[in-house]
Amino acid sequence: MRAIQITEFGGPEVLKVVELPIPEAGEGEVLIRVTRAGLNFADTHQRQNDYLAPSELPMIPGVEVAGVREDTGERVVSMCGTGGYAEYVKVPAMMAVPIPEGVSDETAVAMMVQGMTAWHLYKTIGRVAEGESVVIQAGAGGVGTLACQLGHALGAGRVIAVASTEEKRALCLELGADAAISSEPEGMRDRIIEANNGKKVDVVFEMAGGQVFEESLNALAPFGRICAYGLASREPNEVSNGRLMQKSWTVAGFWLMHCLTKPEMIGEALGDLFARAGRGELKAVVGEVYPLDQAAEAQTALQERRTTGKVFIDPTK
Repeated sequence: MRAIQITEFGGPEVLKVVELPIPEAGEGEVLIRVTRAGLNFADTHQRQNDYLAPSELPMIPGVEVAGVREDTGERVVSMCGTGGYAEYVKVPAMMAVPIPEGVSDETAVAMMVQGMTAWHLYKTIGRVAEGESVVIQAGAGGVGTLACQLGHALGAGRVIAVASTEEKRALCLELGADAAISSEPEGMRDRIIEANNGKKVDVVFEMAGGQVFEESLNALAPFGRICAYGLASREPNEVSNGRLMQKSWTVAGFWLMHCLTKPEMIGEALGDLFARAGRGELKAVVGEVYPLDQAAEAQTALQERRTTGKVFIDPTK
């Protein structure tokens, strides 16, 4: 089979197309013929070995796929940890979730990492109460486009999206955000407050770190929460306990991988997301679909924030 393999850590150039044996599914596993592999910002961290968990070489990147079970012919979507940038991947049978009729492969993949992340930011980490204001950093990204759509449905009052271009901000408004502001870090605190009708905000979904994190923190009202689920700037932040106490702020982190040890956290979120997608209430914003041999270009575009919505690899091309 064709696959992207990394044998050394580094830039996009380390993503090489190779020929490898098709994996053999063991007991309790299934083999999936991959039709779509999702790209995530975490993939770029894994490539450089600076992610939350260390990577091991050689490695086939890609943590989520949609495809066809080789044993039953059923369309499924699955988390796979690694191995997604390939024509075939084996996964634990319990992780291969049937794709409902009427839901596309692209939508199914988008509901895995990005969809469940957005859902848990609202329900589990942010614990957004009825009518609270929510700020969505990277509102035109994979998580952001779904979070914009879920906001009012999950109880948020005013939803404020942050995006880098006029086109992306317009998309956020189309998807349900009440306001959309520039992602320029300088002065972001003031723009957030202005977009919330002059009031500080309750919750921020934050994935950049660095100055964006600081500006977001300073825009919080008392009892406000920052939900940190990414570190795109690669600039970690430190917050003192005294500063948190002064404002009764909460800073909470989220990594979807921890949900894998709690099947109920996967089942409830994915069931709700698929139901909303099936009713037409939630749609994946499908961005670029890259052939396998353009994985390096795909990751570069993602890292440079030149993409919109969910980006995919098509291993069949």
